[in-house]
Amino acid sequence: MAYLELKNVYKTYGEGANQTEVLSNINLSIEEGEFVAIVGFTGSGKTTLVNLINGLLRPTSGEVLFKGKRVVDTSHERGVIFQNYSLLPWLTVGQNVFMAVREAYPKKDKSFLKKRVSEYVDMVGLTPAINKRPKELSGGMRQRVAVARALAMNPEMIIMDEPLGALDALTRGNLQDEILNIWSQDKRTALLITNDVDEGIYMADRIIPLKPGPKATLGPEFKIEIDRPRDKTALNDNLNFKKTRNAIIEYLMDIGESRKSSSSEEFKLPEVSPKSFVA
Repeated sequence: MAYLELKNVYKTYGEGANQTEVLSNINLSIEEGEFVAIVGFTGSGKTTLVNLINGLLRPTSGEVLFKGKRVVDTSHERGVIFQNYSLLPWLTVGQNVFMAVREAYPKKDKSFLKKRVSEYVDMVGLTPAINKRPKELSGGMRQRVAVARALAMNPEMIIMDEPLGALDALTRGNLQDEILNIWSQDKRTALLITNDVDEGIYMADRIIPLKPGPKATLGPEFKIEIDRPRDKTALNDNLNFKKTRNAIIEYLMDIGESRKSSSSEEFKLPEVSPKSFVA
């Protein structure tokens, strides 16, 4: 039995003539301890897919199963790291993480909760900033808080919705390594949503492209046959890296081209002329 499974999942928005099918016939199976990346274009339905998996949305038809049980709501068993951090601005770093820990461990005493907060804030290197508020932090530091908050709840699965997309290249690379280091300690099941093919190859066990919506569906999987731990500088000379990267990019480019050629909708612009303000 797969750890996470999506069976014939469809998701539509709107009703009647205004109904749009965003996801179509999504079938996905992830095993326990596996690190899977889903790569797709902006606007292809990746975030909708994440929200179905974490329980924020329900499928129009089909089912999402986690450990064999249908997902009907959010749960701290599935920790989510969002792209926009989602931190409470009036709380400090420690307080943001504390709120999540208290929710995950409602029966534990305060000393246990504080110790766990300190442990995970330290794990992402933010102990000196534990009493600072989000506005006092850089983008990379805010994302570290989001990582600490998600992991401190001890989720059985980590879901990452383009968590590094808004960061500069150096910070993004450092956080990739931090997330992998934390993941490697206990190999929790992980799902990464990204639009960066290189990031997916570096971090995941396999990559599955998401064809653009509307009616987005999953494409063929690409297994990453590169030993861990992976060295970024050495990847450029790795034949498996080059082969896999080229195959994925070629597949995505073909999708993009076919999407352009199949679009027959014409948009008529209104006829306008500049208004004269000269008397």
